[in-house]
Amino acid sequence: MPQRAKFQVSERQVGKAMMTTDPIADMLTRIRNAVDVNKTEVVVPYSKLKQRLAEILQKNGYIASIKTEANGVFKNLVLSIDPIKVTKPITKIERVSKPGRRLYAKRDDIPRILGGRGIIIVSTSAGIMTGYEARARGLGGELICRIY
Repeated sequence: MPQRAKFQVSERQVGKAMMTTDPIADMLTRIRNAVDVNKTEVVVPYSKLKQRLAEILQKNGYIASIKTEANGVFKNLVLSIDPIKVTKPITKIERVSKPGRRLYAKRDDIPRILGGRGIIIVSTSAGIMTGYEARARGLGGELICRIY
């Protein structure tokens, strides 16, 4: 009977990025898990979409700072969610539109989260913005996630 080869990770494989079906949900889950265990930093694989989502979270006071780090060929976003530096702590963060079920809303149908205490992030034809900004500009789009 032939012996099985042991699983070994080569040095070429160590820096490789992991493929995910829904990278936005992965980012939100990493943030949610970090908040639950009181971590102050979250490392997320870089993309322009995730960068924009992080900028919106920072602008609305949910994240203290954003840094981009090079990890060999790949880049990472380092999000600081230090509860001392943040003006609004994240109590709940969830994905609304999913790859299996996309949800879109017209400008009048964009939901208000907790009467304006939370935010919903919308992907519009003019870029990614909060639901408040989309309503003010008269735009609808895909409902990405809600934070409160």
